[in-house]
Amino acid sequence: MDAKEKPFRDHVGSLQRGLAVLEVLTGNPAGISMSEVAEKAGLTRAGARRLLLTLEAEGYASLDGRQFQLTPKLLTLVRTWLQGLTLWTYAEPAMRVLSTHLEESCSAAVLSGQDIVYVARVPGRRIVSVALHVGARLPAWCTSMGRVLIAGLPEAEREGFLATVAIEPLTPNSISERADLIAEIARCAAQGYSLVDEELEVGLRSIAVPVRDRAGRVVAALNISTQASRFSPAEMEREILPPLREAARQIEAYFVLE
Repeated sequence: MDAKEKPFRDHVGSLQRGLAVLEVLTGNPAGISMSEVAEKAGLTRAGARRLLLTLEAEGYASLDGRQFQLTPKLLTLVRTWLQGLTLWTYAEPAMRVLSTHLEESCSAAVLSGQDIVYVARVPGRRIVSVALHVGARLPAWCTSMGRVLIAGLPEAEREGFLATVAIEPLTPNSISERADLIAEIARCAAQGYSLVDEELEVGLRSIAVPVRDRAGRVVAALNISTQASRFSPAEMEREILPPLREAARQIEAYFVLE
């Protein structure tokens, strides 16, 4: 057997075509139509359709009108790779400086369905019982990063999210009424940050701000979590919010350099 024949014989064409579709989606984060995917990936419309709908059914792509986009589920699948993701590799020093200065944990997350997925985290020196790591998921509606991300959605998407999200209070302080959550998200959007006071876990407070891309879209959230005994809500707004916003601005600068 010719040595050159084996790689060709072992080549999986369907996987190659699926990877080509993923590459096209990766290069078009704002969304791309099925016909454009077919053209860019060198596929028939029928072939592109099957692959895109398979990715959508498995949760790796979403369809908004006629536009397909990758979803953050891919980040969970490749958690090890995520830790080397260029943006967050560059962002980590700013997060580490902030965490060291405040002696608290600093995290970044993106929205995935009704959850947030952690894409970067610098643990603090103080113990918080919630075990978190890159790739961990938490319900978006009751977390500071989740509320910032929900507030940053386009209006129709935000309304759809708030109309369907399952509200299951986790502590006595958790919001329990949909109308109250809608009002809180509106407040987050207006003030540009979210402060969650013992809604995820008793004794835990967190504050988050958005991270925006070059087009001004909210693509991630950055937060500081602390024990309730360490900072009051007012102290968090006064002492943590300004340096947190500055760290977010530093991270946003990397979008400009890309």
